[in-house]
Amino acid sequence: QVQLVESGGGLVQAGGSLRLSCAASGRTLSIYAMGWFRQAPGKEREFVSAITWSGGRTYYADSVKGRFTISRDVKNTVYLQMNSLKLEDTAVYYCSRSDDVGPLVGSRTYEYWGQGTQVTVSS
Repeated sequence: QVQLVESGGGLVQAGGSLRLSCAASGRTLSIYAMGWFRQAPGKEREFVSAITWSGGRTYYADSVKGRFTISRDVKNTVYLQMNSLKLEDTAVYYCSRSDDVGPLVGSRTYEYWGQGTQVTVSS
């Protein structure tokens, strides 16, 4: 059974940092890529970042480039290091997994999703 377990959300002041983690289990040899999306109240879910599993190629939304860094380790965990956080980064962050090739900025590419973790940036 495929599972994605997220951790690391919380409350932080603007300009601060947080690191999100997402541990993948179940058929992990099939992973093509993993990504992070976020959804703020009243807004649609949006792409944040993604990483391909074998090549480690990374992708970022323009709004987080230079501030967020995605990485993975050999234990099938993906991380999102978030620095210089802004008020507009406040959202529920979702980890996602794709076992098939597809456009990584699109949510439809991902078959599996985590439960979400709240990130709140305060002034």
